[in-house]
Amino acid sequence: MTKKIKSIGVIGAGQMGNGIAHVSALAGYDVLLNDISLERIQSGLATINGNLARQIAKKTITEDDRKKALARIKSAEKISDLAQCDLVIESATEKEEIKRKIFAEICPALKPEALLATNTSSISITRLGSATDRPERFIGIHFMNPVPLMELVELVRGIATGDETFETAKEYVASLGKVSAVSEDFPAFIVNRILLPMINEAIYVLYEGVGNVEAIDQSMRLGAHHPMGPLELADFIGLDTVLSVMQVLHEGLADTKYRPCPLLVKYVEAGWLGRKTKRGFYDYRGEKPIPTR
Repeated sequence: MTKKIKSIGVIGAGQMGNGIAHVSALAGYDVLLNDISLERIQSGLATINGNLARQIAKKTITEDDRKKALARIKSAEKISDLAQCDLVIESATEKEEIKRKIFAEICPALKPEALLATNTSSISITRLGSATDRPERFIGIHFMNPVPLMELVELVRGIATGDETFETAKEYVASLGKVSAVSEDFPAFIVNRILLPMINEAIYVLYEGVGNVEAIDQSMRLGAHHPMGPLELADFIGLDTVLSVMQVLHEGLADTKYRPCPLLVKYVEAGWLGRKTKRGFYDYRGEKPIPTR
């Protein structure tokens, strides 16, 4: 037995949130997009419009699809505006206290049967679920970045997540044309448990002077056929996110192999977080990215 999902609320209009809104609207769901300011919501909507235009250029969707999808997304300035949604997906910053604060605000507004999900890439679903009034209707639905392009979604059940919630989430993911991988509720799940330590190791290779930025990225692109080098990928993800996932792994599994590289910490302290701040392992302020080390 699964629930019928018609309307979806997305909390957070950033890179991940606007992507979730984008694919949900294309799949025919009514979407309400929320963030801490109207400017952020409008910026998210502008990104969605641009990404839909890109899909038209690639002939993966039509102009009609784009118009219909945009018409399905409405802005929701207050979290309480999401009261009538069947499924609400939180996609805020990867910080547990921020997510808990959002759940404390949204739970009283939701209808009792509504499902609540988090797009966390590393934090315990069981622990987050316990901060809500509906742990049995709470689940991790972790999309990959960039959401419109990536085929995989990790589904993570907390200890209390009910079967109906899980089946409904699985159907929702399939309706988007994506594939779900089921992960147990362990720090960083499957993809980031494997990917982020590799990125962290690449930063150690840079830190120890084994190779420079260019050599490391070129080696993994041409020597392992990765579409993007690990340092370029770190800049794309955001170095603050890379660091917070490594901290979750290090604290959650208490193994020194997950210790964040001191150089990563230094970049984050400098505010060089990658593409979004125009500087990370590359400097993006000019015509083409230039390695910063």
